[in-house]
Amino acid sequence: MRSVLVLNAKGGCGKTTLATNLAGYHASKGKRVVLADFDPQGCSMDWLAARPADRPGIEGVAVWRDGLRVPRDTDWLIMDSPAATHGRALADLVRRADSVLMPLLPSPIDIRAANHFIGELNAVRKLVNGGVRLATVANRVREQSLAAAGLEEYLQEFRLPSGKPFPFLAGLRASQNYISAAERGLSIFEFAPARTLPDREQWLRILRWLSRSARANTRQKPD
Repeated sequence: MRSVLVLNAKGGCGKTTLATNLAGYHASKGKRVVLADFDPQGCSMDWLAARPADRPGIEGVAVWRDGLRVPRDTDWLIMDSPAATHGRALADLVRRADSVLMPLLPSPIDIRAANHFIGELNAVRKLVNGGVRLATVANRVREQSLAAAGLEEYLQEFRLPSGKPFPFLAGLRASQNYISAAERGLSIFEFAPARTLPDREQWLRILRWLSRSARANTRQKPD
C-alpha cells in the first residue's frame, strides 16, 4: 500500500483539492483507494458524498469520527489533514505516510507561513519517520501574476535537513475545472481530456514523484 499525506498547518490552501484529485485519479486507474478525512469539517467526505454512482468507487473514512482502519488490499491511502496540525497530532499523521505533499498558495504571506511549518515538519520527520518523502505544490496560481513570477524564487528558501532544496513539484493553475470537479464529486481526470489538458499536464510531475517516492521509501537514505 502507498500512503500519501496532504498536509499544511494553514487552512484554505487546497489540501482537499489535492487529496480528492489524487483519489479520483488512482480510482480511475482501477486501484483500490481509501480517502481518509482527518478534518472534522469533512470536506473530503462531502466530495465523496457527491460522487456519481457510475464512477469508480472510493472508500471514504471520516477518521475524526470513526478512526482509521484500512483494508489490507488497499493500493492507495490518501489522507486529507486538518489545519492547525502540530505536535503529537502532526507526528501521528507523518508516521502513517510514505509521502507528504504540502500545498500552499503563491503569496509571500503563505510562503513565509509554510517555511515556518517546514521547520516543524522536518523535526517531526526526523523523530518518527525518517524515510518519508516531502514536497510542495502551489495551488491557484494565476499565470502572468507577480506572485507566480516570483514563486520559485521564494521557494528556494525551503530546505530539507540535509540542506537540499525542498522539492517543488508544480504550480497548479487557478482553473474553473477544479471548482466544477469538486461540486460534482469528480477529479479533473474524469473530465474529457480536451477540457482539462493543461491541468493534467501540470499534474504529471506530481504523479511521477509519488510513484517514485513510494518505491524509494524503503531503499534510500532520508534527505
